[in-house]
Amino acid sequence: MTETMTQENVEALFTRQNGDYLFARWGRPIVPAVFGVDDATLGVVKGAIEAVVALAGHRMAETDPELGVNLMVFFFRDWEELLELPDLDRLIEGLDPLVERLKAAGANQYRLFRFDEEGAIKAAFVFLRMDDELSRVPAETLALGQMVQTILLWSDTAFAGASPLMRADGDGQVILRPGIAGVIRAGYDPVMPAVARDRAHALRLAARLGRTQ
Repeated sequence: MTETMTQENVEALFTRQNGDYLFARWGRPIVPAVFGVDDATLGVVKGAIEAVVALAGHRMAETDPELGVNLMVFFFRDWEELLELPDLDRLIEGLDPLVERLKAAGANQYRLFRFDEEGAIKAAFVFLRMDDELSRVPAETLALGQMVQTILLWSDTAFAGASPLMRADGDGQVILRPGIAGVIRAGYDPVMPAVARDRAHALRLAARLGRTQ
């Protein structure tokens, strides 16, 4: 099962709607917390986080010295529930207007990143409003898809036309597309920068992918 990723393909994954190229990966170990699920689903979500972190060759930790927890995943039924969570408005500036925008848009998911002084990811918040659409998605698929989209700062249009996931041949299990998996591994190569704003970075990523395709 192969998927060829050209420089143009890679560049598109990190080119935003305004035309700017921006790549960022996590600059510190990931410390996750999951809210609003039962123990069985909690295990599924944490398993997906561990799998994608291992794929990237990155690290997890028990605590973040600055933030305590730096990856928060929230499952809920209505955006208004976020306004009732203690101290969330202290973690997320402008939470009230954000909730109003998401309600008006009818959104069922949203990801918010925070960055360190160099521009690497230092925290992420994943919000999943479990409407009828998301409720039909198996927990394993939903968790894997969200973690893939959180391990790097992808373009806001990166997966508008195609999911980062696919069904495997044979058993039909949902897996990560090989090309996207390769980009994640290449992006976390120690010789690659944690942050890049030059399109030449896409050429370097594609060159690393070319050695494994």
